[in-house]
Amino acid sequence: MIKVPIAIFPNSVSSSQNVIRNLLLVLGIFLIAASLRAPITGIAPVLEQIIEQFQLSASQAGMLTTLPLIAFAIASPMAASLAKKCGLEVSLFIALVLIGVGVVSRVIDSATVLFIGTAVIGVGIAIGNVLLPSLIKRDFPHKVAVMTSSYVLAMGIFGGSYSAIIIPLAEYKELGWQLALASYALLVVLATVVWLPQLKQHTMPKKSSVPSSTQSKIWHSALAWQITSLLGFNSFFTYIMLGWLPSILIEGGHSAQHAGALQGAFQVASALPGIVLIPLLAKLKDQRILTLSLALLGALCSLGLLVAPSFAMFWSITLGFCSGACFILGLSFVSLRTQDSMQAAALSGMAQCIGYLLAATGPIIAGALHSYFNNWQGALWLCIASSLLCALFGYLSGRNLTIGQQQKGAAN
Repeated sequence: MIKVPIAIFPNSVSSSQNVIRNLLLVLGIFLIAASLRAPITGIAPVLEQIIEQFQLSASQAGMLTTLPLIAFAIASPMAASLAKKCGLEVSLFIALVLIGVGVVSRVIDSATVLFIGTAVIGVGIAIGNVLLPSLIKRDFPHKVAVMTSSYVLAMGIFGGSYSAIIIPLAEYKELGWQLALASYALLVVLATVVWLPQLKQHTMPKKSSVPSSTQSKIWHSALAWQITSLLGFNSFFTYIMLGWLPSILIEGGHSAQHAGALQGAFQVASALPGIVLIPLLAKLKDQRILTLSLALLGALCSLGLLVAPSFAMFWSITLGFCSGACFILGLSFVSLRTQDSMQAAALSGMAQCIGYLLAATGPIIAGALHSYFNNWQGALWLCIASSLLCALFGYLSGRNLTIGQQQKGAAN
């Protein structure tokens, strides 16, 4: 008789448990990513209905898009402190709970509750945006690029799909926009349940401090401001499109359902550049022409929406691709143009703070221009101007140069 060592069975069980644990972790990451965009961008296709029900001005309606951005700017620095106190896993769980509460609150027939709920969603998304990359860097150190591009793709696909179906869902058996928006809580609940096993872990992020001297040098660096401006102006016109694109398209003669579908296509297209750019960036040392070309193409697409709205499908998809590409390039420059992790952290904090604050003004200014001129032409010219600024700062940021090298050159 052949005796099988008893120790084999515990190892086999342990191996199976590791596989299941890893699968749940990856699934949890993707479900969290799926919750980080749609609860905000899903508002745009039904914004006209919200305006009509609550008698909102265009500027007030623009605040629904702006509130999450203000929450991003305020709550993002707090996310690191929360993670130090509670651990990454618990902090991401808290983020999901906040998003879920904010989404469910949309069933309440109150403009005040809608604004408060949207702000709560923004805080939850800010925590997720800051901490999810940290989790990926910790648990997938050799697959950061793949995991990051995958979860950005998940954000785009879920956000875009939800925007595309929100109008048909609201019209299905006359559910209405409130139930249609609140229905996304089902996916957030699923993400929360899948994430529950991770709460056994209370991993604290590694302590890292950025000396004040490093922060000071970053804020006095021309290259740092160029990268920050690239990300800021890119977010500026992106959030105008996320907030007002359906309304712009409706004014151009498209139905509400078609406009929602095109806004969904814009979001999905914005997630696709990661698949193309990540391998390309590894081969390019100088990204000036690439960034300049993509930003100029974005300006051309905004002009196309203004003068040839009948080709909105092409303009929306191409504009989404350019927006996502410039965003990914800007994030890459944070690493490529810095000398060490401390400098990169300082630049990331600067770009995130200024970028979100700049982006927050976009939907409000666009809404105010619409109220003043009674059309969306002013908002589109604003998008064209911001894309041209992206082209300028993208060209400057794309030079094969680090902040330290530039500062030494300036000193000499």
